[in-house]
Amino acid sequence: MIVSDNTIHTEATDPMLLGPDAANELLAGAPWRRFAAVGDSLALGVGDPSPGYRDIGWSDRLAEILTGVRPDLEYLNTGKIGATVDQVLEHQLHPVLDFRPDLVHISCGGNDLFQPGGLDRLPKRLDRLFEAVASTGALIFAFTIADVWNTERMAAMRRMREPMAALNAIVRELATRYDALLVEFWDHPLRLRPEIMSADLIHFTTGGHAVVTSEVVRALSTHVPVVSD
Repeated sequence: MIVSDNTIHTEATDPMLLGPDAANELLAGAPWRRFAAVGDSLALGVGDPSPGYRDIGWSDRLAEILTGVRPDLEYLNTGKIGATVDQVLEHQLHPVLDFRPDLVHISCGGNDLFQPGGLDRLPKRLDRLFEAVASTGALIFAFTIADVWNTERMAAMRRMREPMAALNAIVRELATRYDALLVEFWDHPLRLRPEIMSADLIHFTTGGHAVVTSEVVRALSTHVPVVSD
């Protein structure tokens, strides 16, 4: 369960979530047959369990929904905890390209911020990753990191707010350059929920992952062809 404004939310009652029928309706007619997620723990979907929510990350949730509307969907997630952009380029890019995806999520760069000079190297390295994936013709989607650092619980991690904001700016620029779908979470009201962060203060709990999935579905629905009656 998640407490927000003195209200206890569960997966069945969370007002930020799309129900299964609504998600299926939004993605009915989805053209994608090969969905890949590439990057770090955010792509992998890491997070502590939330009582009242299924213990599943956002990317696996999305794959389930897409499979519901396209039973022939194939799904590959190469995300790895702690991966830097260089490690993604070296170990994940080729398997993803060999998979021949038509829908790709990219999440990485956060781990580089913990390395000296990591932020300075990010624009060129992330550009290389986006460019390689875009060359396949796949639809790329990414999201920005939510501004979670202004709560008392996050005080120990507040130093990361500025570099994460800088990473978001890089991702926004690349999304524009490569015509990628960008899902914005920086100002999303999800960030205000007091129990949204896992114990490591880095990852969303699975309740947060559920909301992320709903927002991604809403965004992807804008790229689903409209079928005339």
